[in-house]
Amino acid sequence: MQEKSCGMILFDRLKNPTQVLLIKHNAGHWSFPKGHCEKDETEIETAIREVKEETNLDVEIDANKRYTMEYVTDKGKLKQVVLFIAKCIGGEIKAQGCEVNDIKWLDFDEAIETITYDNTRELFKKILKERKI
Repeated sequence: MQEKSCGMILFDRLKNPTQVLLIKHNAGHWSFPKGHCEKDETEIETAIREVKEETNLDVEIDANKRYTMEYVTDKGKLKQVVLFIAKCIGGEIKAQGCEVNDIKWLDFDEAIETITYDNTRELFKKILKERKI
């Protein structure tokens, strides 16, 4: 049985274009906002809903490019994560208490150091290089 989550790498184009949003999950790891797909939802709908639920921010997604990574969870399930690039277009940050412990806008170098998992960190580096950011 494969799990699937969708989320986004969120840049703050309005206030500081050299920052990206990371969330600290209650489980303790830092990553990008994402979550499980619900029935009949598209990947983009899932990503937008999850970001709104976890951060209270409104976003504009670049739907032309999607990034994926796969790994085996601690419960032994294969998980696919689909991430889109997006920019923040409004809203005030408010963490979803039941899932999110902290939310921060970080400079790219600081974000690379803060991201907990290697696969997520490497994907972010690849995106920065690819997009010449």
